[in-house]
Amino acid sequence: MKNLRHNKILELIEQYPIDRQEDLLAKLKEAGFQVTQATVSRDIRQLRLVKAAAGDGKYRYTVSPSNQPTQAPSRFETVFRASVLEIDSANNIVVVKCHSGMASAACEVFDLVSWEGVVGTLAGENTFLIIARSEEAAGKLKAEMQNLIR
Repeated sequence: MKNLRHNKILELIEQYPIDRQEDLLAKLKEAGFQVTQATVSRDIRQLRLVKAAAGDGKYRYTVSPSNQPTQAPSRFETVFRASVLEIDSANNIVVVKCHSGMASAACEVFDLVSWEGVVGTLAGENTFLIIARSEEAAGKLKAEMQNLIR
């Protein structure tokens, strides 16, 4: 859950000119995260967010350029690893089992990546399906994704 919240915070500060913890807390609550002021404060420290000039004379939270890791995992990898429990396939369908309530988030980040041979996806509460064009494509997808969660 922490990884999802951190990813959401990074998304929010990129999308909105947030300059106060209270504003970030409100945006997180709008997005469905039940957090406290103390949690938001801790997240800001852990993410190494700083306030920087926004160009309009105001300030906003941003990731400190000097503290960004050079090989940071992508949003896809972070959410996927935190969500997925097991990956299996049958014919041209890949079945991705997730922690309860996480399938939708894992499917969402999966859909943001361009995958060869994918027709579409369908997410539920704790499982999402990937419909591939062929058994071979499903096998390749399964192998790639299993490598990501190991």
